[in-house]
Amino acid sequence: MPLEIELCPGRMVGGTHPCFIIAEIGQNHQGDIEMAKKMIKMAKDCGADCAKFQKSEQEHKFSKLALERPYNTKQSWGKTYGDHKRHLEFSHEQYRELQQYAEEVGIFMTASGMDEVKCYFGINK
Repeated sequence: MPLEIELCPGRMVGGTHPCFIIAEIGQNHQGDIEMAKKMIKMAKDCGADCAKFQKSEQEHKFSKLALERPYNTKQSWGKTYGDHKRHLEFSHEQYRELQQYAEEVGIFMTASGMDEVKCYFGINK
């Protein structure tokens, strides 16, 4: 008998159930919550089951020297690498807003912890 599990509430995988499709948004929202919402909606419209973001604690992921390094490329969102990376991070309140929007749209949402702090504590702490 094939293994079947409930991956998310009401969503079975395995056996005769369809695969679970995750749309990787990462930080491609450019720090813009409205763009992130459009990407969540687009993921839903394309048939994805889940929209996935990334969450980091910059001071634990990068050295002080790396964060203070000048970052003046045309893709930069700040004068330093730290400013750039912080611009791309949503606050806990913004993640709650995105989670609520995903529920309204009818898609699961998650965020991968990209360092040991966020992996251990999660984005809701």
